Amino acid sequence: MEKQHGEVWIITEQAKGRLNEVSFELLGKARELAAKDGLPVSAVVMGSGIDFGNELIAYGADRVFLIDDPRLALYQNDNYAVVLENLIRKYSPAIVLFSASYCGSELSATVAAKLETGLAAHCVDLYFNEQAEFVQVVPAFGGRVLGDILCPHTRPQIASVKPGMFKKPEKESEPHGVIMEESAAVLDHYESPLKALRVVQEQPVGLPLEEAEIVLAGGWGVGSAEVWQSLEELGRELNGAVGCTRPALDEGWTKGEHTLIGVSGKTVRPKVYIGFGVSGATHHVVGMKDSGVVININNNPEETVFQVSDYGVVADVKDLLPVLLKKIRKAKEDRQ
Repeated sequence: MEKQHGEVWIITEQAKGRLNEVSFELLGKARELAAKDGLPVSAVVMGSGIDFGNELIAYGADRVFLIDDPRLALYQNDNYAVVLENLIRKYSPAIVLFSASYCGSELSATVAAKLETGLAAHCVDLYFNEQAEFVQVVPAFGGRVLGDILCPHTRPQIASVKPGMFKKPEKESEPHGVIMEESAAVLDHYESPLKALRVVQEQPVGLPLEEAEIVLAGGWGVGSAEVWQSLEELGRELNGAVGCTRPALDEGWTKGEHTLIGVSGKTVRPKVYIGFGVSGATHHVVGMKDSGVVININNNPEETVFQVSDYGVVADVKDLLPVLLKKIRKAKEDRQ
């Protein structure tokens, strides 16, 4: 297989006048990949009235392509894909990284189809192997298996990465880079059958999982909606956020995909993670493995979750939760 050559690109995401955190996470991973062969890293920003060039350079971009056009004010898949396809054909990067967010998943698939190249979606890791092949690691079979994906015959190699999978890099002390303004004139010859009117974004209730310093996660072992309510109460007492595994969501104990932790949900890195009745299946562990202190409570002493725990408690969740609530409330009263 041919040795990897060319630039590593990231496609940033921005909204309400700021870059989404995943843009910096992608940039950090791109720097890591590019360092092996001394490849340059470029970031692409699309929108209207945007100015993120210097910010991206400060976090490691060698070059920033800035495409500022009123027609890109609201994200619309087909318009964005036409502009991006044109830019990629012009500069021929070797690797292009997207976020596996809702928009990024849609846009990466459309662009890959237009360029007739491969796409590895929802990657949890990216690296070059000993043969200098770009390896894209993707969960399979519900997260039970991690598969290595290669794209040997077409370029660019495109991957989308789950938000929260990689760490945001530190700002560079002496950043160097160039901002290149590119045109969206290709849209002059494209008439979309769609028209975006506005963006309506629902705000989840409570502290978002990815922002919480303490995350409580409930699994099948919680046992019932009644016990789940006690878990929610404990989360409020600890000023934390409550997440779940897929079985708990399927049972309806918690509402909304935004509470799911794992391969098909969110990746969290809290200072403290406490699992209640979680089995330790790979598709959940992938989403919390980089947490600070990991504590798990399960009534099965042989459960695999204890293999990824700093502290383990063998107990029935429904019996332990009332005791924890009582002791925490008492401790808070004593401090007042």
